[in-house]
Amino acid sequence: MKIVVDTENGVPPWRQVHDQVIRAATTGALPEGTRLPPIRQLARDLGLASGTVARAYRELETAGWVATARARGTVVTIPSGRPDREALLAAAAAEFAAQARDLGADLANALKAVREAYKE
Repeated sequence: MKIVVDTENGVPPWRQVHDQVIRAATTGALPEGTRLPPIRQLARDLGLASGTVARAYRELETAGWVATARARGTVVTIPSGRPDREALLAAAAAEFAAQARDLGADLANALKAVREAYKE
């Protein structure tokens, strides 16, 4: 799994890491039991502060997506009752809509942005 952080898209870097891990776990790219990189290593690889990655891991652990143990590190643990792809899509759409409204975009411009991004 490759995590990519875009520091200019307006989404906090910790949230980008968080969302990408959930997406990978949901699609099966990160099966249950997969060990995630240590915080310092991932922070160094992404050019982020360790605290940023630590927050993403902490939020993932709180939601049940990962578990951290001293001997094993941080591993993927699919939460019971995890959201399905439709629920994740709805959540992503709601988050995008909120950001688009905050930017003052109307529905037509927001849909145009989605269509352009979808082509990529």
